[in-house]
Amino acid sequence: MRMKLLNPALFFFFMFFPCSRSCNSNDKTTLLKIKKSLNNPQILNSWDPKTDCCTNWTGVVCTHRRITGLTISAGDVVGQIAEEIGDLTDLVILDLSSLSRLRGTIPRSITKLKNLVYLRFRITELSGPVPDYISQLQNVTFLDLSFNRFNGSIPGSISQMHRLETIQLSHNKLTGSIPESFGSFAGKIPKLYLGNNHLSGEIPKSLSKTNFNTVSLSGNNFGGDASMFFGHNKTTVRLDLSRNNFHFDLSKVKLAKSLVSLDLSHNRVFGELPLELTKLQLNQFNISFNRLCGSIPQGGLIQNFEVYEFSNNLCLCGAPLKRC
Repeated sequence: MRMKLLNPALFFFFMFFPCSRSCNSNDKTTLLKIKKSLNNPQILNSWDPKTDCCTNWTGVVCTHRRITGLTISAGDVVGQIAEEIGDLTDLVILDLSSLSRLRGTIPRSITKLKNLVYLRFRITELSGPVPDYISQLQNVTFLDLSFNRFNGSIPGSISQMHRLETIQLSHNKLTGSIPESFGSFAGKIPKLYLGNNHLSGEIPKSLSKTNFNTVSLSGNNFGGDASMFFGHNKTTVRLDLSRNNFHFDLSKVKLAKSLVSLDLSHNRVFGELPLELTKLQLNQFNISFNRLCGSIPQGGLIQNFEVYEFSNNLCLCGAPLKRC
């Protein structure tokens, strides 16, 4: 039987223009170093040097032979983030999540990832301060460092990240207060999640002119006035100030018509409930464990909420509580 010869033109193409899906050799070497720094975990068994990293390796996404996405999650990983992570300079997405034995700090080499848009280190044992140099990642829109062991203060330089749309720093051990610079973000005003840390002090007055879509400060030790988060002209959708020591007169605030979620529970908020509450399309609402008094406004969606969401105040009355 005669063997059919490869068309000369195709032979030339495959010799000099290898498959566009094949992995860049430098990127492949870097990934293998990252695997080693994680002690060659079972979830990365597919990272075999003999195979192509763009087509066969778990969690790896390539564009034009360069690695643009790296996701390692939900595995028994023991180790640290390798300094070599910064050599994957085409990365757009970097997601290391649900890795309960990933330890150490965020390496400075991460600043080399100038194309990064999505950065998530979530549910790990990463610790140390949130590095100031993270603000050099000017293309990042989504920053999630939640459920870790980061400590120290929040770097004010984060406000200089021009494209940032979401800041997730909740469930860490952060201390200090909110940076003054968060009253003047260089770009968009991001959704702000700072809940369940050890943050304290008063909210900087500079935030009074900042129109946040979402603010979550639950489970900290903030005190003083938080009325700057309210206002008729604001477009805030979700506001969670629960489990702090905020102390202000709720009857004097003006509620944004856009609010759909409001949690002020477990504070020292006083005064009466504003009538504007009846005009809101609320799907979450809790004012329990405060110092509120007076009649609960009737109408709208307010009476749809449970008794416990109004409970433990000084002298609130009216449906869904007892008659005044």
